[in-house]
Amino acid sequence: MKKESLEKILNEVRDGKLAVDEALRLLKTLPYEDLGFAKIDTHRDLRRGFPEVIFCQGKTVAQIVKIVEKISHSDDVIMASRANREIYEAIRQVKPGAVYFETARIVLIGRKKELKTEKEIAVISAGTSDIPVSEEAAVTAEIMGNPVERIYDIGVAGVHRVFHNQEKIFRANVLVVVAGMEGALASVIGGLVDRPVIAVPTSVGYGASFDGLAALLSMLNSCAPGVVTVNIDNGFGAGYFASLINQTGNDK
Repeated sequence: MKKESLEKILNEVRDGKLAVDEALRLLKTLPYEDLGFAKIDTHRDLRRGFPEVIFCQGKTVAQIVKIVEKISHSDDVIMASRANREIYEAIRQVKPGAVYFETARIVLIGRKKELKTEKEIAVISAGTSDIPVSEEAAVTAEIMGNPVERIYDIGVAGVHRVFHNQEKIFRANVLVVVAGMEGALASVIGGLVDRPVIAVPTSVGYGASFDGLAALLSMLNSCAPGVVTVNIDNGFGAGYFASLINQTGNDK
């Protein structure tokens, strides 16, 4: 339930247009709705400013479709992460307007939030192989109402590419840096800017990268102040956190 929906119910009760019993019926699912296999947090948009996001990995297609149908009763924006094309096609059967961001593996039902700020989030990838995780971060931030600048394939193996893009980098209010291998790019960017840097280790790399563990440890041990690190391949978490920072203090 969105803030506007709750205000509408309360105003209608105040004005005598809605009976108290009917208002109670509408509000009784405010905390969550129990589907048995999932408890839908219908209160999240009111608390956090963005509805619950469906994490598709590990769920059956039937479960995801039921969750989508239930959330659509209370929210006009629905986002599903880690979705493959089979999941998208199933969602589209019940929500024909659904859009699939294939590289990011995100399904969006409804429209992106209106821009809430003019401040930019820069999403930077070390390599082309890091783009899927980068896109998950970028699309998440865009859906939540932020302008996003994508700067891809500027890793430390060709560090001159960083300086070629310095104008875009310095313009950003928040920076999400996505890197596999040894994950050094986050420290390089962190040493150049006076803005928050969110480091995202990816599972890209050869044997001793240990599916992203090497990059994760490197980023956690960054000597550049102002760098925080999310979990391996967690583009969604980085994009969400970047949005919270970017919109802090914004009244729009």
